[in-house]
Amino acid sequence: MTGHEWERVLWKSQPYPDNYVPDSFLSTLSMNVNFKPHNYWLLMLRSYTVTQHLSTLLIFLVIFIRLMNSTFDPRLLMLTCAILFVTGCAIWELLHFTWRGPTHNTHDRRAKTLKGSILVFLALMALSPILRTVTAGISSDSVWALSAWLFVLNTAFADYRAVGFWGRPRERWTSVVSINAAISAAVVLASRLCDDISVFAFILFSVELFGLFPVLRHRLQVTHMLIHTALTALLAVVSILLTASLSVAVTYMYLAVLVSINFVAPALLIWAQRFKKCAAAHFTLEPSLIQGYSEIRGPWDAATPMVNI
Repeated sequence: MTGHEWERVLWKSQPYPDNYVPDSFLSTLSMNVNFKPHNYWLLMLRSYTVTQHLSTLLIFLVIFIRLMNSTFDPRLLMLTCAILFVTGCAIWELLHFTWRGPTHNTHDRRAKTLKGSILVFLALMALSPILRTVTAGISSDSVWALSAWLFVLNTAFADYRAVGFWGRPRERWTSVVSINAAISAAVVLASRLCDDISVFAFILFSVELFGLFPVLRHRLQVTHMLIHTALTALLAVVSILLTASLSVAVTYMYLAVLVSINFVAPALLIWAQRFKKCAAAHFTLEPSLIQGYSEIRGPWDAATPMVNI
C-alpha cells in the first residue's frame, strides 16, 4: 500500500485504514502455553497421600467404635501409642541424620521433645474427666453430625504436599484448620466413651495420629518411592482389616473408594487431557488449527505487569 511501516500506536497519523491488520499480527500467537502433559504413574504416586489420610481416618473411627463397644482394651491402645511414638521418634532421628547429619543442637532438640511429650501426657491425663462430660447435655445424633462435618473439614483442608529436610516449610493455614478439626472431632467423640482411661487413650491416639504422624508422613514422601508406596500399602491394609472386622459392606465401599482414587481418577485425568493439545508458538489463525485449544494468547491480550520485588 505504501512504503511507510505501520506502527501500533494511536497518537500518530498513518496512511492506513482503521481496520488494517498487518501480516505480523499473529507472529506472537501462542496456544496452551501452560500445558503440561501428565504421567499416569506419577499421578498415581501423588494420589497415595490421599489414601494415607483416608486410611488413618478410618483406623481412627474403627478404634473409637471398638472403645465405645468395650471390645478393645484402652490400656492396649496406650501401649500401642507408646510404641508408635518411640518408633516415630526413631524414624525421625534417622531421617534427620540422613538429611542433615549430626548437629550441635541435637541434645537440646531431643530434650525439648521429651519435655513437650511429658507435658502433653500429663495435661491429657488431668483433662480426661472433663473431656468425658464435655458434651453430656448434647444428644448423640448432634455429636455424630458435628464430628462428621469436622472430619469433612479435616479431609478437605489437609496438607497433602511432601516436605523435605532442606528447609523449614511455611505452615499453611489449611493444615492448621485440618488438624484443629480432627482434634475437635476426637474431643467430641471421646465424650461418648464410658470411662476416663478410654478418653485419655483415645485423645492421646488422636494427637499422635492427626498431630504428629502427618509431619512424619510428609518427610517420608520425599525419601524414596518404595518407602512412600510401602507406607501407603501398610495403612490401607491395616484399615481394611480393621474395617472388615466390623462391617463387610463398609469394607467393600472403602475398597471402591481406594480403587477410584488411586487408579480410576488418574486414568480419567489422562483421558481428559487428550482434548488439550500442545501448541507451537506461531500459527496462522485458521479455524481448523485453533479448534481444540482451550487457551489462546496473542497481541490482543492485555499486558501483564512484571514486578520484581
